Amino acid sequence: MSFKTTIRSALHMLGLDIHRYVPPVSRSLSPLVSSLHKFEIDLVLDVGANQGQFASEIRRGGYTGNIVSFEPLSDAHSRLLQASDGDAKWDVYQRCALGDRNGGVEINIAGNSESRSILPMLESHLSAAPESAYQGKEVVPIKTLDEAAGPYMKDKRAAFLKIDTQGFEWQVLDGARATLPHIKGILVELSLVPLYEGQHMWREVIDRLEDEGFTLWAFTPVFSDQRLGRTLQVDGIFYRTS
Repeated sequence: MSFKTTIRSALHMLGLDIHRYVPPVSRSLSPLVSSLHKFEIDLVLDVGANQGQFASEIRRGGYTGNIVSFEPLSDAHSRLLQASDGDAKWDVYQRCALGDRNGGVEINIAGNSESRSILPMLESHLSAAPESAYQGKEVVPIKTLDEAAGPYMKDKRAAFLKIDTQGFEWQVLDGARATLPHIKGILVELSLVPLYEGQHMWREVIDRLEDEGFTLWAFTPVFSDQRLGRTLQVDGIFYRTS
């Protein structure tokens, strides 16, 4: 009898059992996971995938469709490949940033993995999260979503685009003009105050997506200045409803 079986048998005698712990879906992603089911999403384009946290969480929430993750930084990309290993419906694209052109670009490496950006960070961000200060740069390839996403879009009924690029969302949308008409839903970060130099603000992004035919479906807070009790950034979830 194996050690694991012996332990389980002993616990059964005490009226106890062991089950693998599965972390719950965070409250911030609950509206998203519910909406993915409602709109029968069968492909998620995960732009700014980091180490695979977003994809892993929607999997735990019950999303069973295809995922394609895009990540520019070499260390995070390696961890992303590890996270996706064994999931036949989770593809990791070759290492690159997504934007409005093809070529190369410098990306700033932040002290926390969530705040890396192509754009310079402003004091409003740094004062709210001092640990996010930039610590270096990495030169990475950059492509448009129109070039990268085409092969994955074939035969998909309802694709969903998630953009987590820390102020570079507008440029990602600029590089997705041919792809957007075939997208059913979008999650995009919306900054309520300027956090990165040159970024477009929340009203501009909402207006742009509404002009593209999307309806705002839900908001979830993602970044706050705890000292002031002020929300700085939210995720906006949008869907085509007609």
